Amino acid sequence: MNPHQDHPAPRTPGEQHPALAPPPAQARGRRRRATLLAAAVDLLTDGGFAAVTHRGVAQHANLPLAATTYYFASRDQLLAEAFAQLVESELATTRAWITHHGLTALADQVAAADRTRQLGLWELYVHAGRDPVLQQIARRWTDGCARIIADTLHLPETDTRARLLYTTISTLWLEHVVEQRPLDDTRALLTIAVENALKPP
Repeated sequence: MNPHQDHPAPRTPGEQHPALAPPPAQARGRRRRATLLAAAVDLLTDGGFAAVTHRGVAQHANLPLAATTYYFASRDQLLAEAFAQLVESELATTRAWITHHGLTALADQVAAADRTRQLGLWELYVHAGRDPVLQQIARRWTDGCARIIADTLHLPETDTRARLLYTTISTLWLEHVVEQRPLDDTRALLTIAVENALKPP
């Protein structure tokens, strides 16, 4: 070894060895894939189920069509991942809203939500009845909402009152989004449903 050769600077704790760091192409690929998925979510919420195509997603993301088909083998995969992302976002929003405002304020959350986004979410939920992959994602949404309600009411996760209340809430939610029923009616029915859920079994 040449004694006059510069030694590499010591790495800070936790710093990855350059030889072990992921090549730039991998990071770029992850960014591209995330951009395409975000575009699929946008199209789903803006235009519904039919709007999510490989070509439409590529155009919305300003990327070549070949990139979409490279990262997503099929339209079904695009839809499934977009639906999963929407569900996770919806669960986080619902939990945060209930934590800060309470169950009876869910009607206000429904009113404040982007109706176009909600329509896209429910459209995929209904379509899940024909697709086993989407069906599993739909169940995560349903089970997640019931779990949030059980936690809020300090009920066991398996308590049927939490599931019954969620079913009532989701029906009122769907009626408001699809039929645009008066918010006061939704709020009144939701208040009754919460009061009944809190009664001893």
